[in-house]
Amino acid sequence: MRLKIKKTGNFKHSKKYLELINNSSVYDVAINTPITFAPNISSKENNKIFLKREDLQPVFSFKNRGAYNKIVNLTKAQKDKGVVAASAGNHAQGVASACKKLKIVCLIVMPVTTPEIKIKAVKRFGAKIILHGDNYDQAVKEALSLSKKKKLAFVHPFDDPLTIAGQGTIGKEILEDKNNFDVVFVPVGGGGILAGVSAWIAQNSKNIKVIGVEVEDSACFTEAVRANKRVTLKEVGLFADGVAVAQVGKNNFDVAKECVDEVINVSVDEVCAAVKDIFEDTRVLSEPAGALALAGLKVYSKKVKNKSLIAISSGANVNFQRMSFIVDRSELGENREKILSIKIPEIAGSFLTLCRMFANAQITEFNYRKSNSKDAFVLVGIRTKTEKSFNTLKQKLKKSEFTFTDFTRNEISNDHLRHMVGGRSNNELGSGNNERIFRGEFPEKPGALLSFLENFGSKRNISLFHYRNLGSAFAKILIGIEDQEKDKSKLIKHLDKSGTTFTEETSNKAYRDFLK
Repeated sequence: MRLKIKKTGNFKHSKKYLELINNSSVYDVAINTPITFAPNISSKENNKIFLKREDLQPVFSFKNRGAYNKIVNLTKAQKDKGVVAASAGNHAQGVASACKKLKIVCLIVMPVTTPEIKIKAVKRFGAKIILHGDNYDQAVKEALSLSKKKKLAFVHPFDDPLTIAGQGTIGKEILEDKNNFDVVFVPVGGGGILAGVSAWIAQNSKNIKVIGVEVEDSACFTEAVRANKRVTLKEVGLFADGVAVAQVGKNNFDVAKECVDEVINVSVDEVCAAVKDIFEDTRVLSEPAGALALAGLKVYSKKVKNKSLIAISSGANVNFQRMSFIVDRSELGENREKILSIKIPEIAGSFLTLCRMFANAQITEFNYRKSNSKDAFVLVGIRTKTEKSFNTLKQKLKKSEFTFTDFTRNEISNDHLRHMVGGRSNNELGSGNNERIFRGEFPEKPGALLSFLENFGSKRNISLFHYRNLGSAFAKILIGIEDQEKDKSKLIKHLDKSGTTFTEETSNKAYRDFLK
């Protein structure tokens, strides 16, 4: 999804950042990162693609720029008392590294779901860590409380002019490169790096567009643009934890309305594909948020040719356990792997006849589930070279009178069905037509599953349950519940009290074909 922004036409809020960026003290802890040409991506996209390599910073992310610029400008009295910050990782490392350099007492509040790699990295800088809450919002409330209680200076991760200015030095470096870029793509969480980079570029180069990129399940900036005011998202996706923010910052939004040309939303699968692209060109494993800008660049690139495009590769603090999920979904994000549910007659030779349809196509997955005495369903993963070759395969299936459904974008298929074994519900056992299916996610922490089940209670029968941790701060669940109530809203209200947000999928065809 692409949304153009009607810029205000003035720099009322942005003008002050020219001086702030010029005077920013970042290079005591940060480096002027290189801009790398990406030959593999360029070849695929028919444009010249470059990466601004913030993944090469000493803390493997751009966050040390803004954090240091904020902290170094504190008063002596504030420095003597120390600072506190809340972060799921990269901002925490930026604050901790700044405090170590300046010899300031540092307290970091991190969600209990924070990956161990980021906790260890912060500890290496000598910061004291408090684990509190399941997400950033809960951690920041605790940090603000400690700030008041202990008289510590609170260092905001994005909504602060000095922090914005520190991140804005990236925009200054991009223009100093003299590469004549047409568009700069910037990742968006709370908007700190977007505000800083766009403030500098918009006021120093009229020919370069600045485009923000958000994950579609945490698009707080997009919603703010639509409403022309800051809004708070009811739910925030956790996969790209570095940009999992419910509300864009006030200072950030003021600047963005004046300086940003467009915002693009991308899927988790497209982010995973961008992680793969960065690895193939740089041999660096980017974190999901770090590859976000490139994912947006690729969406934009489909509509243009022979342009010079640059994406900020913003961080490489990836949790290694998450890599299996990224690998699984990167092919989907690249639109190379297709998932089909194919109905076949339950007679001898059906498998053979179906397999002949695929000829020399590369099969990535083949799952079979008997439906009844007459029919069976096969879940097939196919790696395709082009959309044309996939359409040819579908025509062959139709000609042979195979009924099929494309599950490539089906959430139940991708997150659960491909990893499940088991059977269908049985009417005689009291399930069958009374079963309702919901998918959701909750923070991955010790006792999370037990806590959910205790909140759910024992008055309703669970007929199906699939729990899948993604090697990150959250797990995805698929739950089947027997519902005998005439009032179907009662179960929804009961689930709302469990503390987990669910989406009903009872009518999802993947469920109906393979599990119902």
